[in-house]
Amino acid sequence: MENVSLQEATFVVVDLETTGSSPLKGASITEIGAVKVRGGEVISEFKSFVNPLLPIPVFITQLTGIDNDMVRFAPIIDEIFPTFLEFCGSSNESILVAHNAPFDMGFLRMASKELEYEWPAYKVVDTVRLARMVLSREEVVNCKLGTLASFFNTQIKPTHRALDDAQTTVEVLHKLIERLSGYGVFTVGELEKVLRKRIKRESRLL
Repeated sequence: MENVSLQEATFVVVDLETTGSSPLKGASITEIGAVKVRGGEVISEFKSFVNPLLPIPVFITQLTGIDNDMVRFAPIIDEIFPTFLEFCGSSNESILVAHNAPFDMGFLRMASKELEYEWPAYKVVDTVRLARMVLSREEVVNCKLGTLASFFNTQIKPTHRALDDAQTTVEVLHKLIERLSGYGVFTVGELEKVLRKRIKRESRLL
């Protein structure tokens, strides 16, 4: 996959809504949204509520609009997770993308572990990290999804709902890939190389 161009690569852009900030603190997934894209075109979309089997905190409902009644008859994660993995495809087929990817991947990896699924060795692209690489502070004051959506004037705006935010992230991803060409980054392997350098540089600053 390293030699595949970014224009030919298949990306699965994922967004989750949850009951809290971390699965390690007992939070659970309430909604999954994902968009599969290649060459700037949407191939397919995935959307489902998930019954977290615990009450949704009031502040989460205020943030996302998702309440207990909306997820009451939704599938539990045990039921929807295999369907989601099938949508994503194998790690040889797809690259996962998320805005602030450690958050989403943390929940998905935890679900995989608890359900005793082997988590595919997906390559993961974090659009927050990419934005920090190719956008200056003079262009954006921060790399929140809403800020980037405004900067790039995306057609879809983030709403703290899974599919809306995944669709917004798709548009942001495409704009960031355009910027990457100015850095001589055209393939999956070149992108990985740039991200590894960035990670090492950030580690030295910690």
